[in-house]
Amino acid sequence: MTDKPLTTTARTDALDTSVPHSARLWNYLLGGKDNFAADRQAAEQVLAFMPELVQSARFNREFLGRAVRHLAGDLGIRQFLDIGTGLPTANNTHEVAQAVAPESRVVYVDNDPMVLVHARALLTSSPEGATDYIEADVRDPERILTEARRTLDFTQPIAIMLLGIMNFVVDDDEAVRSVRRLIDAVPAGSYLVVSHPTREVNPEAVDRALDMWNDGGAATMAVRTPQEIARYFDDLEILEPGLVTCSRWRPDGNDTTPTSEYSAVGRKVA
Repeated sequence: MTDKPLTTTARTDALDTSVPHSARLWNYLLGGKDNFAADRQAAEQVLAFMPELVQSARFNREFLGRAVRHLAGDLGIRQFLDIGTGLPTANNTHEVAQAVAPESRVVYVDNDPMVLVHARALLTSSPEGATDYIEADVRDPERILTEARRTLDFTQPIAIMLLGIMNFVVDDDEAVRSVRRLIDAVPAGSYLVVSHPTREVNPEAVDRALDMWNDGGAATMAVRTPQEIARYFDDLEILEPGLVTCSRWRPDGNDTTPTSEYSAVGRKVA
């Protein structure tokens, strides 16, 4: 890796540390230090009755690594649009992709100003590749697509990464429209990667955690059934093993204990 900085485009939203934010809460669950008291308090309240949330965060991160390695190493993908990237930790998308193919180009998108600050400092690129960061919301795909074109070639396949982000678009139809607009903008041979919380593994704890989160003043969140998540993959070819708990997506010696996060990878065939 090199210390070549990425380029950034951002709004100047104020950073409110008094309200928990999903990116910072997830950072805390992964053992990071880029979080505040409100994030830690929200996490600990949920962990009191759902201790497997730490495991779920780790499994989701491991799924990202396996998916990106498969896309870059086995399928030849060299471009990634990672929306809802969260705070940088270990094994970020560009690190995994560029370890396989140094020429990989990665654009990160998030809407937390704190993520932007750390993106400037931490998300660097290999000399052969490129890394960019956009501060935007997944509900605004037009902005994302316009700015991503500075770095990505939309005539060539792109992997769209939506890990743990569509649950913050609570309206089902709006969520599907946003995903569909992104898919429509990329050529055949592109891929969609999704992880999303469900009630399939521990419904009572998930329901309680959801109520606590939504009552806490943070961005409202929804969980969905596998059938609802599958709508994002309409007209795509879902890779084996299909839509499964993320620990069981193409396991590679990892812990395969079921988790409430479900995941899938789909290919645009036409």
